Amino acid sequence: MSGAKNCPETPRQRMIGMMYLVLTAMLALNVSSEILNGFTMVDNSLHKTIESSEARNKDLYADFQDMNTKNPTKVGDWLKLANQVRLKSDETYKYIEDFKRKIIRLADKNEANDSAYVEQIKAKDNLDKAGEYGLIGGHGKELKEKIDQYRDYLVKLSDGNERKQKMYRTIFSTNDAHGISWEDAMFEMMPVSAVVTILTKYQSDVRTSEAEIVQYLKAQTDMKDFRVNQISAFVVPNSRYVIRGGKYSAQVVLSAKDSTLTPEYFVGGSSVRKGLYEVNCSKSGSFNYTGFIKIKGNDGNTKSYPFKSDYIVGDPSATLSNEDLNVVYRGIDNKFSISVPGVASENVSVRIAGGTMNKVGGKYIIRPTQDGEINISVYAKIDGKDLAMGGGSYRVKYIPDPKSFLQYNDAGNIPRVIQDGVLTKRTLKSGVSVIASYGQDELIKANFTVTSFTMVTIFGSVNTTGSRLSSRMLSDIDKLEGGDILTLKNIKAVGPDGKQRSLGLIQVQI
Repeated sequence: MSGAKNCPETPRQRMIGMMYLVLTAMLALNVSSEILNGFTMVDNSLHKTIESSEARNKDLYADFQDMNTKNPTKVGDWLKLANQVRLKSDETYKYIEDFKRKIIRLADKNEANDSAYVEQIKAKDNLDKAGEYGLIGGHGKELKEKIDQYRDYLVKLSDGNERKQKMYRTIFSTNDAHGISWEDAMFEMMPVSAVVTILTKYQSDVRTSEAEIVQYLKAQTDMKDFRVNQISAFVVPNSRYVIRGGKYSAQVVLSAKDSTLTPEYFVGGSSVRKGLYEVNCSKSGSFNYTGFIKIKGNDGNTKSYPFKSDYIVGDPSATLSNEDLNVVYRGIDNKFSISVPGVASENVSVRIAGGTMNKVGGKYIIRPTQDGEINISVYAKIDGKDLAMGGGSYRVKYIPDPKSFLQYNDAGNIPRVIQDGVLTKRTLKSGVSVIASYGQDELIKANFTVTSFTMVTIFGSVNTTGSRLSSRMLSDIDKLEGGDILTLKNIKAVGPDGKQRSLGLIQVQI
């Protein structure tokens, strides 16, 4: 334990305490190097995220300052708040950085350096020093207060925006969970590498939240009024590419419009009604045109805004657009939208070399049947004849590797997934399964089947086939205690393309 009791112990309590010390020693001897390496990888990734956030924040403050230079009356007060956010964020970030360094110095002693990266820590598996500094030294309570203050500050600044307030309360939550205080959960018998990684995550959250709130403050300046001073003329064509025999159509508009004033539009010296410029296109080629817009200003003087644009009239051709991917993948449906401008869809046909094609609801479902590439040719029936309109070659690839997740049902019997987090033994024993999917960031849909995996705990490694925990695994889980960690690795999965994949780790703390 990180702290001693202030009341006398009974013989039974002394016996339990001795057993706990023995278990602690066993844990210290059995912290997996793979787990420690995992913390190193996560910590390095978080530092890269922080670097990106700091570069983005620098540009954001510079842009804010530039807005203030142009209109200090409107922007000045908001810029002061933004600068206060910068100071408060830097203060919180540096406090956490110093907190990490002090824990590392306690763990590494004379071997410690000034770096707060997990990869530089010698005693990554030390289970005592984080608790010694955070709990016995009382600094964990101080850290909690710093995080609470920063969270409350962001919530106050985003008054009126419940979505943002909820986000900040969630990101920087320090509530007790399951009767365990936030400080105990953070530092009690936690490896130094784990604690430092979690603190780096808080630093990343500080930089990300800093960008969020500064962007929010920037939006409050209502710079639309300021930018109206930069009036420009625009030509908005329906398309710059027209099939011969079709019609070119473009809308000429101002970028900032006063509804009390009616502009006059001119193209090539001729007036254009309501800014709608139309040309019958009977020849192929490139065409340019110029004009100007006249409008009376607030001072009563008429101002003229010139513009120029161009369009292309081309011979008939096919347009292919893969709506899901820029390549085709084996084993899944690749959805294409294929059309020929000026030709009805029922008069368009598609031929595939190296794959199969099926038209469903106006879309073309294409499946490659060979490696390398496939060729797609598009034909249009014009005047009773099939004319080649074009096509293209697409590389054939296997679908990307999915991510591994542990799927379980929450208290409301709603399916949830986790890669790295905390679960109870009861949840683990209630029918969890290992799944493979692309998660929330999926670009394509594909079903994967987990065929085998290995569970690693302090009691050793257990292999199983399929996606469910074996009875031996459940037995080992039943022996684990709060704070113990189990790791699922060597996860194998097979997708619709028949290729077996090796997926990443899943790590759960009891």
